Amino acid sequence: MTEETSATPEQDFANGADTQPQVGIISQYVKDFSFENPNAPNVYQWQGQPQIDVQFNIGSNKVADDVYEVVIKIDVKAVSADRTAFQVELAYAGLFGIRNVPEEQIQPFCYAEAPRLIFPFARRILADAVRDGGFPPLMLEPIDFAGLYVQQAQAQLAQSQPAGEA
Repeated sequence: MTEETSATPEQDFANGADTQPQVGIISQYVKDFSFENPNAPNVYQWQGQPQIDVQFNIGSNKVADDVYEVVIKIDVKAVSADRTAFQVELAYAGLFGIRNVPEEQIQPFCYAEAPRLIFPFARRILADAVRDGGFPPLMLEPIDFAGLYVQQAQAQLAQSQPAGEA
């Protein structure tokens, strides 16, 4: 007669089993990039500060077992007197290895923590591109990705509830 025993996670780990949650950055890269300076050289004679509009979006998709790509897309447009001073579009991505993480925690990681980790690199690329285009470097403020994720999740929850429920 054989006796079955169930090992605890600590025992599995001690026996070499790979059961601990693991997350790591595999790679970071520019996926798409564009800098336009449509009114050069006249733009350098314009007076006054341009109005700068910054839009960003985050996307994530599973590219292999335990591998997720997270992309931050940032669009910046500087306009002065209804003329474009410059326009920058950047899609900056990171590949993340995610192993032994509960499924319900993967989306919050991909939309809150992963963008926080790669944003400083995207920010530097934008600042350098704007500076190299002949303008003062554009230093984006830090973004609270976790706060935005929670805010968006709450908005989606509110939309999914029938009217009258709270």
